[in-house]
Parts: sequence; structure tokens; C-alpha cells
Amino acid sequence: MTTTEIVWVGIGFLGQGLFFSRWLIQWMASERKAESHMPTSFWYMSLAGSLIVLSYAWYRQDPVFIAGQSVGSIVYIRNLMFIHRSR
Repeated sequence: MTTTEIVWVGIGFLGQGLFFSRWLIQWMASERKAESHMPTSFWYMSLAGSLIVLSYAWYRQDPVFIAGQSVGSIVYIRNLMFIHRSR
């Protein structure tokens, strides 16, 4: 692998790590409240992870991941808009 490819694989893992960590955040928030709860940080981490994975997919020219992460990002942005509109 070239240095560029190694860097992009690192970026891909970073995005996946953020994307996975959002579930830990949601789990901890729900445990604290003793009920199911989606904190705002869940949606920000979803968006950040999704955009980072999308950039990796774009680099790899993988249409499956590009389509999936693009649609997901739209949903995360829309949820954040609803949250901020209600405040």
C-alpha cells in the first residue's frame, strides 16, 4: 500500500470508529435516564462518522458506500434540524 492509501484507510477507520461510538453514547445516556434516549450528540456523531466514511468511499470510488452514507447523512442532518428548530 502507498502512503496515500494507508492514510485513507486510517480515515475510513476513524469514520467507522465515530460511527460505532455513537451507540456507546446512546447506551450511556439511556442507562442514566433508565429509559431509551437519543442525545443530540448521537446525531452529531452519526453525521461526522457518516461524512468521514463518505469521504473514504468517494476516494475508493465505491458506489454502494457512497449511496448508503449519502442517504444516511441527509437523515442525520434532518434530525439535527428538527432538534434545533424545537429549541
